[in-house]
Amino acid sequence: MPWTYALLALSFVMILAGAFTFTNAVEWAGVRLGLGHAAVGSVLAAVATALPESTIPVIAILSGEQAGQIAIGAIVGAPFLLATLGMIVVGASAVLARGRREQGTRLRLHRASTVRDLAVFLVLLAVALLLGVLDVGKVVHVVAAVLFVLAYGVYVWRTVTRGGEAGQEEDPSGLFFDPSKNNPPRNVQIVLQVVVSLALIVGGAELFVTEVEHVAHALGVTALVLALALAPLASELPEKLNSVLWVRQGKDSLALGNITGAMVFQTAIPVAIGMVFVSWRLEPAALLAMACALVGGALALVNIWFVRRFTVPWLLGWLVLYGGVVTYLFTAA
Repeated sequence: MPWTYALLALSFVMILAGAFTFTNAVEWAGVRLGLGHAAVGSVLAAVATALPESTIPVIAILSGEQAGQIAIGAIVGAPFLLATLGMIVVGASAVLARGRREQGTRLRLHRASTVRDLAVFLVLLAVALLLGVLDVGKVVHVVAAVLFVLAYGVYVWRTVTRGGEAGQEEDPSGLFFDPSKNNPPRNVQIVLQVVVSLALIVGGAELFVTEVEHVAHALGVTALVLALALAPLASELPEKLNSVLWVRQGKDSLALGNITGAMVFQTAIPVAIGMVFVSWRLEPAALLAMACALVGGALALVNIWFVRRFTVPWLLGWLVLYGGVVTYLFTAA
């Protein structure tokens, strides 16, 4: 078991390192493409930091049927964590850094893009939850999966074309694969960093899938519970750290777009993969996580549409949702 825990920790490190360098490269890709910051946050940065989490279910599916519950846990856990703990981290950062933020606790962002992100997320997740309860057959699941992918394509197109003006915020930190740090880096350096980052992410995800089965067996809990609780924390952590930095710098469009864009991606692409390749008859733990993700997303939509600032009562609401589900998962297990 010590070796198992050590390898599990190594998988976390590989995933974190890959996502961190991938995000840095994607930010520079957005600069070179001249995209607006709402589009960079909701599409490029969001996909970059959501990629590790979406890689884990794919690797689990390829590992065989016994890894199906790991896939479901990783797929369902990501939107749940983003809609609860993700909002807590960003909101708490805004509250704690209000003295150094020009706008204080108020949100200064491309509100239309963020509201669109949350609306798409809520619709897709509600449909996925309904399909997870009803016995509608595989054909319906496959058709729904195709529609989910098409919906995400339309969402990306609308976000890129209506993502605000480019050049509103300062360039990202220097590209790691550019030793000279003479910005902007060359395209070949950006591409090379993306490829190396992807290798780290995929390798870490494969190692995670293998070791989480061993840990679940040793602890006497189901792989679904362990993957639902651990996979998002491991692979979504870079996204939270990036958003904390952006919030402290007053870059609310990047910070919130990074979270809400990932919510849309995780509810569209990984869910579509799950509906096609594994049984989409969800267990109570997965259904509870999805239901609480819906409530968390609805709270975020109301906050951004009407309140436009993060305060302690809102943070407590998301905390109750997250803490309640995690407590249920491990007590029921």
